[in-house]
Amino acid sequence: MDLDLKKISHPIENELEEFRLHFREAIRSKVALVDLISKYILRQKGKKIRPILVLLSAKLCGEVTPRTYTAATLVEMLHTATLIHDDVVDDAKTRRGLASINAVWKNKIAVLMGDFMLSRGLLLALENDECGFLKITSRAVKRMSEGELLQIQKNRKFDVNEETYFRIISDKTASLITACCELGAASTSKDKNEIQLMSDFGENIGIAFQLRDDLLDYIGKKKIMGKSSGSDLKEKKFTLPLIHSLNNASKKDAKEIMNVVKNGTFQKSRSIVMDFIKEHNGIEYTVNKTSEFCAVAKTKLQGFTPSETKETMIKFVDFISERIN
Repeated sequence: MDLDLKKISHPIENELEEFRLHFREAIRSKVALVDLISKYILRQKGKKIRPILVLLSAKLCGEVTPRTYTAATLVEMLHTATLIHDDVVDDAKTRRGLASINAVWKNKIAVLMGDFMLSRGLLLALENDECGFLKITSRAVKRMSEGELLQIQKNRKFDVNEETYFRIISDKTASLITACCELGAASTSKDKNEIQLMSDFGENIGIAFQLRDDLLDYIGKKKIMGKSSGSDLKEKKFTLPLIHSLNNASKKDAKEIMNVVKNGTFQKSRSIVMDFIKEHNGIEYTVNKTSEFCAVAKTKLQGFTPSETKETMIKFVDFISERIN
C-alpha cells in the first residue's frame, strides 16, 4: 500500500496551511535572537503528525474552529520544546536534515529557546482562556518526563521487562499523541464519550508509532531513516525486539547476549544482537504487536459517522503501522 503522509493529509490541506500561519505568528518575538532561531525552527520541516491529528480529530467530531488552531499550535510548541531539549541531552548535531539548534547556537541558548517555546505555548492557552487545554497538555508533559526518567533508570540497571517497556512508551511517546486527539475533539465537541474515544485512539496509535520506531531501529536503513540502524543498541536501550528475544531464549543464551550488550563494543555487539533477535522472532513479534494496537485504534473510530475524515484517519493508522521513516 502506497501510504504517503502528504496524500493522507490532503483533506485538511487548507486547515494545515492555516495552522502554519498561526504557528509562525505565535513564535515571533521582538528579541532579535529569539526571532532568528524561531525562523530557523520553521525551516526544519517535520511531518507535523501532531497538528494533523488535532485537526483530523476536530473534523471527525465536528468542525475545525479557532479553538482547534489554538490547540494545534499549543501542542506543536510543546513538542518543539521537547525536541530542542532532547537534542541538548543527546548532544544531537542534526534535526530534520538541518544542524540542530544546540549545534549552531550552543547548549545554553538551545535550552533557553526550548524554555521560550514551552512558556509561549502555555501563555497561548491562557491568552485564549483555554485552561482545559492546559490541563490536557500539562498531564502529557508530566507523563513524557516520567517516561524518559523511568527509561533511564531501568536501562542503567539492565532490567527492562515487557510490562515496563509498554509503560515507558505509553508515557514517553503516546501521552502527547493522546493529548493531540483529545485536544482536537475537545476543541469542537462537548460530548465526553467522543472526547474519550479520541483519547483512547491517540493512546493506541501513539504506542504503535513508538513500536514502529523501535522496529525501524533494527530494520531501517541509513538513507531511509537519516541515521544508522542500531542506535538504540548503541545507547544500550532495551526495546521490544530485544526484550522479547531475551524472554524467548534459554537463560544461558539470554545471559550471553546481556553481557554482549553491557560490555561489547557497538561494532562487535551489533551483528551478534541482530542475529539473536532474528533467531528469536523479535522482529515478527514487534510487527504483530504494532498491528494489534493499530487494530484497537480503528475500533475507536467505529461509532463515528462515515465521512472522508474518518477514512483519512483509518489511512493514518495504516501509515503508522507501515511507515519507513
